[in-house]
Amino acid sequence: MAGLINNLLILLLVFQNTCLGFKNPLSVFKRYKDTTRSLSSECLGNNRAVISLGLTDFALDIRMPGVTPKQSDTYLCMSLRLPVDEEAYVVDFRPQASMDTVHHMLLFGCNVPSSTENYWDCDEGICTDKSNILYAWARNAPPTRLPKGVGFKVGGETGSKYFVLQVHYGDVSAFRDKHKDCSGVTLHLTHQRQPLIAGMYLMMSVNTVIPPGEKVVDADIACHYQKYPMHLFAYRVHTHRLGKVVSGYRVRNGQWTLIGRQSPQLPQAFYPVEHPVDISFGDTLAARCVFTGEGRTTETHIGGTASDEMCNFYIMYYMEAKHAVSYMTCTQNINPDMFRNIPQEANIPIPVKSDMIMMTHGHHHEETKKTDDSSSLKQPKREEEEVLDQDFHIEEAVDWPGVNLKLGQVSGLALDPKNNLVIFHRGDHVWDRNSFDSSFVYQQRGLGPIEQNTILVIDPSNAEVLDSTGKNLFYLPHGLSIDKDGNYWVTDVALHQVFKLGVHDKEPLLILGRSLQPGSDKNHFCQPTDVAVDPVTGNIYVSDGYCNSRIVVFSPNGMFIMQWGEETSVGKAKPGQFRIPHSLTLVPEFGQLCVADRENGRIQCFRSETGEFTREIKHKLFGRELFAVSYIPGGLLFAVNGMPYPGDIEPVQGFMMNFSTGEIMDTFIPVRKNFEMPHDVVASEDKTVYVGDVHAKTVWKFTSTEKMEHRSVKKAGIEVQEIKEAETVIEAKLKNKPVSTESPKKWEKHHMVEQASPGISFVLITTLLIIPIVVLLAIAVFIRWRKTRVYGADADHKLESSSGRILGRLQGKGSGGLNLGNFFASHKSYSRKGFDRLSTEGSDQEKDEDDGTDSEEEYSAPPPPPVSSSS
Repeated sequence: MAGLINNLLILLLVFQNTCLGFKNPLSVFKRYKDTTRSLSSECLGNNRAVISLGLTDFALDIRMPGVTPKQSDTYLCMSLRLPVDEEAYVVDFRPQASMDTVHHMLLFGCNVPSSTENYWDCDEGICTDKSNILYAWARNAPPTRLPKGVGFKVGGETGSKYFVLQVHYGDVSAFRDKHKDCSGVTLHLTHQRQPLIAGMYLMMSVNTVIPPGEKVVDADIACHYQKYPMHLFAYRVHTHRLGKVVSGYRVRNGQWTLIGRQSPQLPQAFYPVEHPVDISFGDTLAARCVFTGEGRTTETHIGGTASDEMCNFYIMYYMEAKHAVSYMTCTQNINPDMFRNIPQEANIPIPVKSDMIMMTHGHHHEETKKTDDSSSLKQPKREEEEVLDQDFHIEEAVDWPGVNLKLGQVSGLALDPKNNLVIFHRGDHVWDRNSFDSSFVYQQRGLGPIEQNTILVIDPSNAEVLDSTGKNLFYLPHGLSIDKDGNYWVTDVALHQVFKLGVHDKEPLLILGRSLQPGSDKNHFCQPTDVAVDPVTGNIYVSDGYCNSRIVVFSPNGMFIMQWGEETSVGKAKPGQFRIPHSLTLVPEFGQLCVADRENGRIQCFRSETGEFTREIKHKLFGRELFAVSYIPGGLLFAVNGMPYPGDIEPVQGFMMNFSTGEIMDTFIPVRKNFEMPHDVVASEDKTVYVGDVHAKTVWKFTSTEKMEHRSVKKAGIEVQEIKEAETVIEAKLKNKPVSTESPKKWEKHHMVEQASPGISFVLITTLLIIPIVVLLAIAVFIRWRKTRVYGADADHKLESSSGRILGRLQGKGSGGLNLGNFFASHKSYSRKGFDRLSTEGSDQEKDEDDGTDSEEEYSAPPPPPVSSSS
């Protein structure tokens, strides 16, 4: 009996130590984890400042507490204390803002903020002690990740204890509805000591005067460097309207080495230093800003108002931890004569198109006040097949039921003004090799128009059908667009027409083209593919099409304005040449129209007012076909490609790209079902993406999810650590836009998942540990039974001794409790890295067998060799 009691005690002791040994990592933030912020109910996102990202990492969400600026050029500040006393390192900055409301943000580190209020006017000051600039953002700049092993040091005895966020609200017309703003930035911090410490070096002119009408005025800055070596990895330039070009150099032994050169009228991002530059003791750092006084009638001075100017050259660097200095400035010119030898390139303005200037300065207000700064680190240019590092990842929303909707061939997708998903599908009609003759005349008119509603309005959260229309109107639907007033614009390749439909109107409001008559003049189309409507001018853009190779522009009432484009010639496709212009998207910020040039496997962009070619985006990963493209405000471009040709290896997938650079930031594929022929893509500003597939007759929803599994990626010689989501797909928790009433429940569920995620889960760990204990107990009982038979009355005594030896081995000599680490470490298969994460990224790879009919849209186009794929 005594032996049985001993065994039970062993089990209880093991269980108790198990519970004590696996505390939730959030307990290190006990002071803060139960403290919620008082955010406006109109603000969406996380209401807790600290979010655990594992045993050593955590996120800090720094947001404005629901503010409504009253006048333009308002600067508001708020502070947040670092939630730990020991040292931590900032390794990632993720902006939570939109250029629609915020002109720029600056993040400072200091120990004594100027105010203890929830927020205050920055005119009262930022910090009462020395403050360091850690981060700058503007114009929807992408997230900033530092090179591997580099971090901004905070906390501890010498690091900043507080973060102070400064938000510049430039044009407050966006606040006419009196909504609350919770813009800010999310920091990724780690307790893991970083061998290299990041810092900011600011070169700034303080006494430049620009005479009125003066054509060229130089502002020169130069300082001796007298500290330990630092390594430069990014730079940023900043002026107001009069700046033409800003350049920075290292001068060593009379030799000028370029750090960076850029026009301040372009989006003021942090750009990578293309060639590694190190600064050593005795070097000179030099910078020049070139201004013009033309157009001014009075002198212009350096200052913080709209009529003043600024000359700033920012450098991001890193140093060895033991010698690190987090912030340095240079505001003088120690040797004016040296600038006689500055490279000539520093005096040559960089040409900038007018639409780019509009993007940089936004609306009608200039950057003003203080050391106002904007934008974030722009990632180095990658090799063709590498995906840019990003703080979020696009993955399928696997719990969204819309994938099971019963649809015909899905040809078009769009979002209405309420952000509902609108689907354009073909009902019981299909496009196959019998649909058209050699002259592109539709051959199946006897079937009559589609009897089902071809336009469905879908609730984006639960996929319920909210409305439907389009019955008995169309034969072969194709493109869909929705204008700012909510009108539907669609194309029908069988009818060779474009239609404008009111939401509740049974008859079209406008029809372009002649019914069932293919053609190529001003009044005819030949299988038009898509339509886009300019939200400002109301002009109508039609991509025409499978048997024409042009973009046709009409006035809002349907009058022909112009057209551009031609058929692709033999050899490499030239700008303005098309082989099936298949999809359109407007980029209002830049005044451009982008076209998915399907069979040429590329995106072409043009000035929407003139049709002038501006750029091509083409990647090897696209393969030979690119079907659809969609732009969202803030500079993100989404696209889907086609199935690979025999012998090709590029998979069919979705792409997220940086519009400014054209670089691929992410790729995505579905988990449920497979892409067969993704035909259209549409995205919302919160990075929710929908893809419609004409063969699979399916619509998928994808959302941006946080990345939590580390891997390394080489980019331009800089090794960057990327975070990848490896847990259950959940919608991004840190947004800054209103959502439905379901959001608090989703957040609560998400937060519970986060707390349980490190180490998989307490329950799983406990179960895994109890199993061997139960086995051990069973063995002990068996031994007792055998010894009872052999030793009789002495069995209890001997078993007690045996149990003591087992317990002693578990506890170890002199231990005050159970040391499970040492116990499991004695097994060869044990790894101190922790339990392997459960993968939730696998796909069953099952093909949908319900549809035995293949679309044959490829037969509608003149088939260039090799024969193109469908739709």
